[in-house]
Amino acid sequence: MSVRDRFVNSSEPKKAEVIYDSANQELPFIVEMKELWRYRDLLVQLIKRNIKTRYKRSVLGIFWTMLNPLMMMLILTFVFSEVFRFSTKHYAAYALAGLSLWNFFSQTTSGAMSELIWGGNLIRRIYIPRAIFAFTALGTGLINLLLSLIPLFLIMLITGVPLRPTILILPIPIILTAMFALGVALYLSRVAAFFADVLEMYQIFLAAWMYLTPIIYPKDIIPGRLRWLFNLNPMYHLMEVYRAPLYVGWLAGPKTTLAAAVAAILTLVFGWWSFSRKADEIAYRI
Repeated sequence: MSVRDRFVNSSEPKKAEVIYDSANQELPFIVEMKELWRYRDLLVQLIKRNIKTRYKRSVLGIFWTMLNPLMMMLILTFVFSEVFRFSTKHYAAYALAGLSLWNFFSQTTSGAMSELIWGGNLIRRIYIPRAIFAFTALGTGLINLLLSLIPLFLIMLITGVPLRPTILILPIPIILTAMFALGVALYLSRVAAFFADVLEMYQIFLAAWMYLTPIIYPKDIIPGRLRWLFNLNPMYHLMEVYRAPLYVGWLAGPKTTLAAAVAAILTLVFGWWSFSRKADEIAYRI
């Protein structure tokens, strides 16, 4: 290199080096949780709006949350106890217990997509955490689930199913189901933002999923050759963990409980990871 080239090169300004401190970078999960906590008042208002809007013009109002599963239980009890002659003991309590958890799951996952699509204009105008709509659906579903436990306990007492001490661990399967539902809701919300038809497609899939889960029929009628297929269904294990202390009066087996916990945790992690990757693009896609 000539002396002139060295002079020219040395006279050029050097670019400043940008150093990133990975220690100061928080995980998207932590960032989103902090944002949700900052906007907790909005979250509460959105949940209240859902409850009020749903029963605004109804005479019975929020009591429909309790009457709806009761009416469905009466129909199912007649069909499966009298027509198909299922020998399940206390079938009314069995069916209502299953329906209460399934309705919570289906309302949360379907509601998350509807909430996100409804909030599209709001997202484009102001900044709010994108995951707030999935949490709104989850909060609404939890309230409906807790209300549906009232008629369930009444039916249990009327039909002779005692309320045993094992009922005290009921929050554990509810939390596990909430984690699983939230993971599914976040993933579906991300897909629905880019492909709106998934909301209608999911309703068909949800109906099939319900009949592939022992909710309204006893698990004893499942053929042995198909047991492996049902074991792949996370809701099968979650339903067992929920129903065992409530309806049977004992805890679910360790394998069933472990399967439910693993499914809930992995689904939540995957759903949140999938949603956070595309969260910034959602406002432009809805």
